[in-house]
Amino acid sequence: MEKIYVKPSKRYGRLWIYKNEIVSDVSELSPGTLVRVYELKTNKIIGTGYINPESTISVRLLSFKEETIDNEFFKLRILQSKRYREEFLGFGETYRVIFSESDFLPGLIIDKYNKCLVIQILTAGMEKFKEIIIKILDEVFCPEIIILKNDSPSRLKEGLPIEKQIIKGELKKLPMITEDNVNFLFDPLHGQKTGFFLDQRENRIFLKKLITSGTGLDLFCYVGAWSIHIAQNGAMVIGVDNSQNAIDLAKENAKINNVTEKCKFVKADVFDYLKWEIKKNKKYDFIVVDPPAFVKSRAEKTDAIEGYINLNTLALKLLKKDGVIATSSCSHHISEYEFYEIIKEAFLKNKKSGKIIYKGTQSKDHPILLSMPETAYLKCFIIKVPYCIT
Repeated sequence: MEKIYVKPSKRYGRLWIYKNEIVSDVSELSPGTLVRVYELKTNKIIGTGYINPESTISVRLLSFKEETIDNEFFKLRILQSKRYREEFLGFGETYRVIFSESDFLPGLIIDKYNKCLVIQILTAGMEKFKEIIIKILDEVFCPEIIILKNDSPSRLKEGLPIEKQIIKGELKKLPMITEDNVNFLFDPLHGQKTGFFLDQRENRIFLKKLITSGTGLDLFCYVGAWSIHIAQNGAMVIGVDNSQNAIDLAKENAKINNVTEKCKFVKADVFDYLKWEIKKNKKYDFIVVDPPAFVKSRAEKTDAIEGYINLNTLALKLLKKDGVIATSSCSHHISEYEFYEIIKEAFLKNKKSGKIIYKGTQSKDHPILLSMPETAYLKCFIIKVPYCIT
């Protein structure tokens, strides 16, 4: 294992070491090489991890001590994460097993959907342990299906290929999961991320209990998770998404849950759809705004903020007085305070005010590591509009 030195720094608990912190010559090390990291001058161990000399985040730590990274290491980490979800948090058949840095396995995402496991490997360092990880998961969970969903663009930056493949079992039919007595079909091979957005679970359930009547919009509805929860509780919902595959699955999910009369799903660009509805002077009792990440890097942040403001400004034009909006951002580049300012700006543009009745984050199986605020990525505000500013 290679030994490298870094500048002294207050980095306790952080798993990332940036390129400009490294004082050793690492130019000859290949992406994914295991390294032991020491502090210059004191020779104090910082930890054990893997390196990509070309990346701004050059080292991702797996441990804060000198440790052998082998089969036993990964098995212990995975079992610890499993116990945390099942014994401490009380999750059962469906949950996020591994959430990258938050579970001290940076570059690895694993979601469990009953007997189906979906794995995402994001870094060259984690790619080197792919076979070990798959074997351990098979032993620990005994899944019927294991899917490698390695289609994240971040893999290209690591010099890794984009790939999607079933490595155990057959996907003869789409899997189904249950969330608060609502059933959902989803596509773990061709859908977004690992197929379903488990991180919004608690936010969806809160809104579901709040909305019991009226008509509303579910923007970027995907497979209809928000829509069907709300419809099951009595309201009428129109879901909008630009993906025909997502719309087809949303319709199927509405049928499975016997809410087809309360759900309508429309394939359209969300921005275009909002503008059409504004021209028709439509008004809605509630609106869900749950877009994909508008910002993937700091360089895109300014444009992304403008995009969030425009989206929420348009949505608010359609919201009735005394209406409710549930709006989210899933980018860690946008802080909670920045998202608050974005939503405040959108309200001001509409000469409206509102009361925040709920502030949510990602579900508990996506833990936030206190020493790494980057792991806190999801923001969800539910706001009631009690009056207009005139």
